[in-house]
Amino acid sequence: MQVDYIIVGQGICGSFLSHELIKAGRSVLVIDESKPFSSTKVASGVINPITGRRMVRTWEIETLMPYAVAAYQAWGEELGVELIRQCNILDFHPTPQMVLAFAERQPFEQEYLRHPQNPDQWKQFFTYDFTIGEVDPCWLIDLHTLLDKWRASLQAQQILREDAFVLEECQITREAVRYQDIQAQKIIFCDGVAGFNNPYFKNLPYARNKGQALIVRIPDLPRSNIFKQSFTLVPWREDLFWVGSTYEWNFTDTNPSPDFRNKAEAHLQHWVKLPFETLDHLAAERPANMERRPFVGLHPVTTSVGLFNGMGTKGCSLSPYFATEFANYLVHGTPILPQADVRRFTKILSR
Repeated sequence: MQVDYIIVGQGICGSFLSHELIKAGRSVLVIDESKPFSSTKVASGVINPITGRRMVRTWEIETLMPYAVAAYQAWGEELGVELIRQCNILDFHPTPQMVLAFAERQPFEQEYLRHPQNPDQWKQFFTYDFTIGEVDPCWLIDLHTLLDKWRASLQAQQILREDAFVLEECQITREAVRYQDIQAQKIIFCDGVAGFNNPYFKNLPYARNKGQALIVRIPDLPRSNIFKQSFTLVPWREDLFWVGSTYEWNFTDTNPSPDFRNKAEAHLQHWVKLPFETLDHLAAERPANMERRPFVGLHPVTTSVGLFNGMGTKGCSLSPYFATEFANYLVHGTPILPQADVRRFTKILSR
C-alpha cells in the first residue's frame, strides 16, 4: 500500500491533521488502536479565552479561537452534525479575594470578562455567597461526536488501521518510511502521551500531567452555561455533566483515584442544590509540556518523521489552526509559527 502520509493516532490532533491533508488532496493512512481513556476522550471540550487565577488571555487566543470556531462549524456541516456551540463560563467566586481579583482584572479584559445579567437566577440551583463573573464567549466542542463521525468516515474510505502501532516494525530513512506493508513519504506522530517515549522526540520538554473527571447526572440543571467554582461543571450529553478537572503533576499511576471522587462529590453536595448521581469516573495522562506551546513539524534531522503533539489542556483551541499550518507546510512549504515549530528544539533533537 502506497500513501503520502502515515498518521499515528486519531485523537483531536490526528483527526484534524488527517482531515486537512485529505482536503489538500493528499493520501493518508491513520493507525489508531481505540482506547477508552485517551486524553481527548476524557477532555471537557471547552475553549476558554481566559486562563489561570490571574485571569489572563490564553496564548494567541485572538487568532486561535475564531479560527477554531469556523473550523468546527465547517466540519460539522460536512459531517451533518453540530460540533460546536457557545457556552459561556459562569465563575462563582468562592472568596472575597477572588471577587476583588475579578474586579481588578475586568477593566483590562473587557472583551471577555463581564458580570452576567440577572445573577440571582442561579440561586435556585447553586449555593454561593459572593458574586459571579462571566467569560464571554466560551465554546463547547462535542468531541465524542467529532471523533466517532470522523472515525466512521476513515473506515468508509478504508484508510484507518485499527491496530497498536509498533515502532520496531517501522523502517525509517530521511527519504521514506515503510511500516509493515505500507510505503509512505512521511510518518506523523499524533499519539499523545505515547510520544513521551518516541526515540525521535523523547528529548522534548514534555511534562507529565494527569487529569480526572466525573460524569454525573443532574436532570434539572440548565445546560446553557459552563459552571465553575473550584471544580468545573460542563454540559456533557443529555442530562449528564462532566465534573473536573485536576492538574496532577506528581502521580504514580493514571487510574481514577478515590480521593478525587470524594473531593468532587463533597464539593457538589455543598455547591449544587439539585440531587446528582455519579455515573463514571475518568482519568488520563495529558501530553503537556513545560513551554505550554505545541510541538508541530518535522524532525530537523530525519525529515521523514513529524510530530503534532504537546497540546496539554488546549487541544480544542490549538489543533484546528496548527493542523492547517502543518498541512500547508507539508503541501506548500509555507512556514509554521516559530513558537510552535518543533525545529525550535533543533539542538536537542539533533543529539
